[in-house]
Amino acid sequence: MGTKSLHPSKRLKLLPYSDHQQPLIPGLPEHVAELCLSRVPPSLLYSVCRSWRRLIYSPLFPPFPSLYTLFFSSSDDEIRLLNFDPISSTWESIPPPPNPLRLLVHHPSFISRYLPVQSISVSGYLVLLAATAPNFVPALSRPLVFSPESRSWSFGPPMEAPRRWCAAGVSGLAVYVASGIGSNFSSNVAKSLEKWDLEEEEEEEEMDDSKWKKMRQLKDGRFSRDAIDAVGWRRKLCIVNVAKQGTLYDVDNDIWEEMPEGMVAGWRGPVAAMDEEVLYAVDESKGVLTRYIQENDNWEEIMEKESLRGARQMAAARGRICVICGDGEILIIDVAASPPKFWAIECPGELEPLAVHVLPRLSRPDI
Repeated sequence: MGTKSLHPSKRLKLLPYSDHQQPLIPGLPEHVAELCLSRVPPSLLYSVCRSWRRLIYSPLFPPFPSLYTLFFSSSDDEIRLLNFDPISSTWESIPPPPNPLRLLVHHPSFISRYLPVQSISVSGYLVLLAATAPNFVPALSRPLVFSPESRSWSFGPPMEAPRRWCAAGVSGLAVYVASGIGSNFSSNVAKSLEKWDLEEEEEEEEMDDSKWKKMRQLKDGRFSRDAIDAVGWRRKLCIVNVAKQGTLYDVDNDIWEEMPEGMVAGWRGPVAAMDEEVLYAVDESKGVLTRYIQENDNWEEIMEKESLRGARQMAAARGRICVICGDGEILIIDVAASPPKFWAIECPGELEPLAVHVLPRLSRPDI
């Protein structure tokens, strides 16, 4: 499996689903049976028979969401990507990139914390954007992208200024990196903002023809020494650093704005946006999940749970919040339910979760 340039508009061409051993539904043509079964929740189809199980992992069945987690392995100091399939309730290892990643996650000088590996999800892909190499320089000169559909890794376009300890986020189909540090500190990098627009590449034949675009600079470099999630929300990027200084970037008008006082006041831990419309935050000191109410510029409490204390990172999709808790547990919260429902996912042994993302399920041609 080679490393190639990513082209988001191109999808893996798979052979039509077929199972010659037995029909999907006896007495019905296969295409009619496929349409009927596609309306049934995959959790109900999985345990019935092998042909139905194969169908839900085929390109003919609507892909259900799956949990993808970046882990750090203390036994070999490696970064690993695993997929948790909610239908089979099993973890599956993702093949590593063809070129081994040399990333620095721990160092004696920073014994109490991780050196960040920054990742985002966009348009059904998982993208690694920034990390630190063993010699303390940016480990990635261009995005490293994983496609669940093709089960393969690809490269995005080279960045104008590779960096680490930056703000990274998504709005629509555009990826943004802001501020950060390159091989050495530079005020130009610390104030810079770059944009990689996947939508503009729909008609491009080769990803190498695309480029990151320089956008309006920040007024200062106060976000350059933190690994920050630039949370996409209502066509803005919300950025808050460890010092609780916040700013908003208007992606449509290419301008920076002051963040409302109430918004930044409630930013007390990891934050994620559901469908880029509703902001959720976890107060890591109190273990409280909150939701931002724009009309009141305030955060309302949804639930409190002890395991949410020390929350590190979170993702939101399909009405559910996925949180990496302080003890390394991954907690799933169904915020669409009233009251919210929650359950924990047990992580594989000797692996420490770094980041969670919700993406379409892996294709499984061998099932």
